[in-house]
Order: sequence, then C-alpha cells, then structure tokens
Amino acid sequence: MKKLIIPLIIILALFGCSRNRVRRTMPVERRMELANHYYDAGKYRRAIEHYTEVVFDRSSIHTPLAQFRLAESYFNMGRYAESVFEYRELIRLFPDFREINTAYFRIGEAYLNQSSNPHYSQTETVAAINAFEVFLDRFPFDQKRNQALEYIQEAQYKLLEKKYYNGYIYYKLFDYSSALLYLDEIIALGNHNELDRKSRYYAALIHIEREDQEKAGPMVESMREYYPNTRETNRVVRLYNRRF
Repeated sequence: MKKLIIPLIIILALFGCSRNRVRRTMPVERRMELANHYYDAGKYRRAIEHYTEVVFDRSSIHTPLAQFRLAESYFNMGRYAESVFEYRELIRLFPDFREINTAYFRIGEAYLNQSSNPHYSQTETVAAINAFEVFLDRFPFDQKRNQALEYIQEAQYKLLEKKYYNGYIYYKLFDYSSALLYLDEIIALGNHNELDRKSRYYAALIHIEREDQEKAGPMVESMREYYPNTRETNRVVRLYNRRF
C-alpha cells in the first residue's frame, strides 16, 4: 500500500505544479477576460483571483481597470477594509483613471459601512466623514455630490448619538458634571430633534436633582416650548413643581 501512496502523492504534486505553471503563463488578456466574466456574474471571489494576477503585471494596459475592479469586488463582498486598501492603491498608482472619482467615493462608503453602533467607538464614522469631504473637495460637481452630503449628515448624526449615549451613561453613573458636558453640547446645536429632546430631558433632571432652579427653570421651559405634551416634558414639569 505504501508503494502505491508515494507515487500518487508525486503525481498529485506534479499535477499541481503543472496547473500553477499554466496559470502563471496564462496571457494577461485571457486572465482579464476570465476576471471580467466572473465579475459580471457576481462571482467576486473568483474575479479577485484573476484581477490580482493582472494587477501584478504593472506594464499591462489592463492593470488600471483590474485594480479598480479588484477593489470593487472586495467592496461588493462586504470586505471593506481590503477594498479601501485597493482603492487607495488605485489612487496612488493610477490617479488619472477614468473612474477615480468612484474610488474616492467608495472609500467613504466603505468606512461608513464599517462604522459601529453609536454605543461603541466611532473611528470609522470619522474616517467616513473625512473621506467624503476629500471627495467633495476634489470633485465638487460630481453627480454623487448630493449623496456624499447625505452620507456626511448620516455620519454626523451618528457622532451625535455617540455623544448622547456618553452623556446618558454618565447620568446613570451619577457623574452629572461629565454627563452635562455631552448633553449641553447637543443642546447647543438647537436641532430640535429626538436627540435634543432626550438631552434636554436628562439635563433638566440633573438640574432639578441638584436643586439648581436657575438652570432647571429655563431647561423645563424650553421643553414646554419645543416638546409640549411629551412624556419627558410632563415628567420634568411635575418634578420641577414638586421641588421648587
């Protein structure tokens, strides 16, 4: 049995080497054709395999498109970190590529798609904002301009959510001074939305708990003005009247 196994292993090894040799010597045009076939069929894993080989051939006329579609393949698979790297390689190596604007835009999208729930670190959210701002600076009249602005607003709102949760956590820990640092920053924006309502609510509770009528009064009145007949407003009004 051992005598049969050894030759079989050798045959398989030789077959593997032969197959790899064929792949390495495949004409770049044929490899690009296969890559595009898999890409168009949505088989991005197979497309990546061939686009990577084309990208290694820096002298080919197909390399810029292969680099772009390599990044797009990673993006479409949800492998955003790899896509950002490949888009940046495209920008570095082929800054005049016809779809270079899309590469800049996709970097912002990739970071935004990687961003965490507002309860956690927002490093990727900040990176997304920066990426979209670079895109707008370089391509101010691009057709994706409005979408980039919407993404920036979405990311900025997420950062505000993070600030609110920070304030809320400090409130629950009875660290009122730290809580107010975050809540007051949101209130100062004057957006009059859900985050503003909740921030005013907890800020009012803190001032009432501290028996600081000078700050509690205006905060309660602002809730009456902007958010009448809400559960939060009715509660702080009752607490304020009972305390003062």
